[in-house]
Amino acid sequence: MTHAHRHTPLTTAHEDHHAGHGQQGQQCQQGHGTVPGDPHDHNHDHGSHDQGLILDLDARVMARRTEDVIDWLPLRDAPEQILDLGCGTGAGTLPLLDRFPEARVTAVDASAEHLDRLRAKAREAGTLDRVRTVLADLDAADWPDLGTPDLVWASASLHHMADPDLALRRVRDLLAPNGLLALVELSGFPRFLPEDAPERRPGLEEVLHSVSDRWHAGHVPHRGADWTRKLSAAGFGIEAERTVTATVEGAGNPTVVEYALASLRRLREGVADELSAGDLAALDGLLDTDAPDGIAHRDDLTVRTTRSVWAARRAD
Repeated sequence: MTHAHRHTPLTTAHEDHHAGHGQQGQQCQQGHGTVPGDPHDHNHDHGSHDQGLILDLDARVMARRTEDVIDWLPLRDAPEQILDLGCGTGAGTLPLLDRFPEARVTAVDASAEHLDRLRAKAREAGTLDRVRTVLADLDAADWPDLGTPDLVWASASLHHMADPDLALRRVRDLLAPNGLLALVELSGFPRFLPEDAPERRPGLEEVLHSVSDRWHAGHVPHRGADWTRKLSAAGFGIEAERTVTATVEGAGNPTVVEYALASLRRLREGVADELSAGDLAALDGLLDTDAPDGIAHRDDLTVRTTRSVWAARRAD
């Protein structure tokens, strides 16, 4: 089978759309509580509202990229039954409903609040009658009845599962003949500033990422996994792969400003104890909405993120 490999840089100025990573939205499977430095962590005991807000903002900032990925999928026919596995607040669900007007989507998440947000957005868009929401823990011994989907969309959710290999095998068993799995994974926390910023603490973002990455290495072991190998081991044949590099300019864009502030505030919650006094003071300066060199007033604010996509079918 021929694999199509694409690296697609996508750049938009002052974009106020959004897409992104559907999220399973449950507590971190290893039971370690809040995920430092991850605005999409799965802990709903604290900051669940903030997490839902960040997912909504991410969906708006990345919308054009999600639409582009959906259009790129090597579908043989328009899907009629779609499963959004770890749907979060609907970053994948809503554009899938829009792209395939005859389809119905089963949206699964472990957060009731996230599903409430998704239903509200679907109601506003006039597509609620085509959405079935399912509250479920995808690490449970048994999954609920999720039908026989023609397309499974799993965006930024599998790496949080305790056993993603088992989840992939379950997805394989669910898929309709000739059905497609679209797996989207993130490279990590987005970047918002140039490498030499801020002026008082150049390279601060890399320090924050380093602290966050150390935590993830021990507590979210499937982040950055070899999904090509995992898909093959679970009985999938990969039809296409793609890397999407997104750059969204944020100066003067209130949605990007809000997204950056919300994300960095959540990052601060996770990494503050590991920062030096100077790094923490510089971060607080960036988060000060009244500071002239804070995130809200910078002309070099840019969202930079990379996402990898695999399109796969059952090998048999």
